[in-house]
Amino acid sequence: MAGAGARMTDGTAKPRPLAVLAEEQAPPEGKGAAERAYDAIRTAIVRGTLRAGTVLGEDELAGALGISRTPVRSALQILLAEHLVESGPRRQVIVRGVAPEERREVLLLREALERVAIREACAQMSIDEIDHLRLLLIRQRRAADADAVEDFIDLDDQFHLSIAESARLPVLMRFLGQIRAISRLMGLRAVTREGRFTQVLEEHDRIVAALEARDVDGALAAIDAHLANTSKILTALDEEEAVPECP
Repeated sequence: MAGAGARMTDGTAKPRPLAVLAEEQAPPEGKGAAERAYDAIRTAIVRGTLRAGTVLGEDELAGALGISRTPVRSALQILLAEHLVESGPRRQVIVRGVAPEERREVLLLREALERVAIREACAQMSIDEIDHLRLLLIRQRRAADADAVEDFIDLDDQFHLSIAESARLPVLMRFLGQIRAISRLMGLRAVTREGRFTQVLEEHDRIVAALEARDVDGALAAIDAHLANTSKILTALDEEEAVPECP
């Protein structure tokens, strides 16, 4: 029957990935339909709810969001420009993955930008801003204890962007924000590695300790090690996934 969910072999309904948009979209708050569609789809992508390879059909998106196809089409055009989705066969729009070459470039950009942020933050950060980072670490530790992956990554975003904000460099903050969506997708994948929660917390703690001590060299070494460990984990995951399973 049209509109019925697909069935799995055991007779249960197969989950439809776009259906989550109806549950996750925020209240309108004066936003237009295109902006609401953009927010809902983008949030689902960067949270990992809509995974790489998911086909984003205009009709299904419009139905899930309760709007017409026109604002959905506008939202998808913005997401195409942000490289979070791509055009596929038969003019389909598909959620993009992060290729190893792109990941390397993003990590190089993050390293360059975050090193500038760290250097400036060492000189500019107030005690209150240091305390805010400590509070984020406490909340991130609680998220790790609860195995709340999305909350953990949300707090990771806040941690890194708070350092950039404390550097008093709004252009740098804007640049970091532009690559943060792809960085978040990389982080979601990296924390699937057992023990990565604990490593991230330890790495963040070293960054904060160096910032509080106004130790520029120590803080730079800490952010370098943090990003290098993420890169190593993602490379290892790539290699593991490339190994064919034994029959």
